[in-house]
Amino acid sequence: MNRTLQGLTYFVRTFGCQMNSHDSERVSGMLEELGLIQSDQEHADVVVFMTCCVREAADTRLFGQVSSMKNLPAPESGKRIVAIGGCIGQRDGDFLFEKLDNLNVVFGTHTIADLPSLILEAYETGKKVSSLTDKSLVPSTDLASKREVDFQAWVPITMGCDNFCTYCIVPYVRGREYSRDFDQVVGEVELLANQGVKEITLLGQNVNSYGRDLYGKPRFAELLSAMDSTGIERVRFVTSHPKDLSDETIEAFKNTKCVMPAMHLALQSGSDKILKAMNRKYTAKHFLDRVNKLKAAVSNVALSTDIIIGFPGETEGDFQATYDLVKEVNFAQVFTFIYSKREGTPAAKLVDNTPREVIQERFDRLVKLVQASAYDNNLKDLNNTIDVLVEGSSKRDDRMLSGRSPRNSTVHIPLPDAKEVKDFVGKIIPVHVTEAKTWYLRAEMV
Repeated sequence: MNRTLQGLTYFVRTFGCQMNSHDSERVSGMLEELGLIQSDQEHADVVVFMTCCVREAADTRLFGQVSSMKNLPAPESGKRIVAIGGCIGQRDGDFLFEKLDNLNVVFGTHTIADLPSLILEAYETGKKVSSLTDKSLVPSTDLASKREVDFQAWVPITMGCDNFCTYCIVPYVRGREYSRDFDQVVGEVELLANQGVKEITLLGQNVNSYGRDLYGKPRFAELLSAMDSTGIERVRFVTSHPKDLSDETIEAFKNTKCVMPAMHLALQSGSDKILKAMNRKYTAKHFLDRVNKLKAAVSNVALSTDIIIGFPGETEGDFQATYDLVKEVNFAQVFTFIYSKREGTPAAKLVDNTPREVIQERFDRLVKLVQASAYDNNLKDLNNTIDVLVEGSSKRDDRMLSGRSPRNSTVHIPLPDAKEVKDFVGKIIPVHVTEAKTWYLRAEMV
């Protein structure tokens, strides 16, 4: 522990994807090794923002939150350090100091290991400091970690991305794809299982290409198959790129007992013209072929996806192709986004004159379809007995347990009399589904 910082408090706010959530756990772990104690944003001596730059709204939220910190009373120590890391930190670097005059520290996606020394320097000297170039070559997976919960964990298997979709900033801020050692990943999952973790999520921008850089060919199917031997009870993974979803992976998805019957397969568009402009490297027909093979292998699979509406050049016909494909697949969950231009990507140079109200109308149409398909998928569990991993109490009712089904649906369960939430949190319990809603299930304990 560092005497200068020992006893001070910290807060980490996370924007964006699961990889950012994993990085935030590493940040919390390192800060606690320094002797800091977790607090809330209003009272913390050190506030770290882990950022995402996939959509413009994330920039706006970040700048607003950092600027608003100036209006808070000073912490008890009399000094507050504000740090920005993650993708916006990597993308904008020292330029952030010009935009945010109360910012003290900036670090990048590959320099998380430098954060303790940066915070110490900023606190002791009052200087604005940054680290954006990876000098230490210490992967975040080797750093101290403080997980949000004891029974779930993130396990990165790849970092970075080689796909270079024309709308996406990730390869420019996360770098090229590189995979972790196969045995190292399996060993980490075994360790987590021995520590009492019930569910792990394998992370990568494209998990299906795991191992290609290390072994000359993808080994994701083999990695999935190895999970049963680790002792872990539940395995999930994100995110799957359709172009690399192999028959071998589908077979492993089917045959590996601990792998949950839910897969996120990012479609983005159902129009071949738009898919080509996005550099997605597959067609609508190929996507549908993968989906049909998945459903044939795992009949109760819950598929989720991402859809971008309003990509430059999208016509009504292109949108209709997307709508029709989404309807045919009948996704359990669809994350819908209106296209957001990201400077530095090839798509940012494209000109589009489609009126905003037309794009919004298409978006609203798709959302109605998505709601209907989500409800239809939840009906599949109605009157069935399923196993639920209890995560805590419902946000609206502290006498209602909330957890996740194998198909990744939210499930609400009344808390039995004379029992407390802590009696069930982190446990997998059998429940009987009594009601299906659009976004959740209701169930009774068996």
